[in-house]
Amino acid sequence: MTVKNRVLFLCTHNSARSQMAEGILRHVAGDRCEVASAGSQPTSVHPLSVEVLAERGVDISGQRAKDVREVVGEEFDLVVTLCGDDAPGSCPFFPGGRMHEHTSFPDPASARGSEEEQREAFRRVRDALWAWIVDRFVEGGEGHEG
Repeated sequence: MTVKNRVLFLCTHNSARSQMAEGILRHVAGDRCEVASAGSQPTSVHPLSVEVLAERGVDISGQRAKDVREVVGEEFDLVVTLCGDDAPGSCPFFPGGRMHEHTSFPDPASARGSEEEQREAFRRVRDALWAWIVDRFVEGGEGHEG
């Protein structure tokens, strides 16, 4: 039996970046990683997060926003904060985890403009997360689909 690496993605609202990262990593490396996400001020999964991942064949419609306190006490091999550099001090801290990493992605939920402009902001973050996750977690690009 193979032991899966446990990865926790964190950001403030657990509505966009961390939810998308959770879904993408589960999609491309779910056989090697057990994935969770949470936030310090969780709201709900943003509908555009669900929509833009569905465009790439990833279904996160069953995911829910979780408070970081729900996972305190759990063991994680890696804790990744995804908050943008424009929000110092608002990114959640998780005391557990063997390794901690911060990778900055802009919050697509803060995008303004038309509905299509907002959707494009989500797509840009989705694509950036996808590329980073494949590079970071999938050796040689295996599992990269879409």
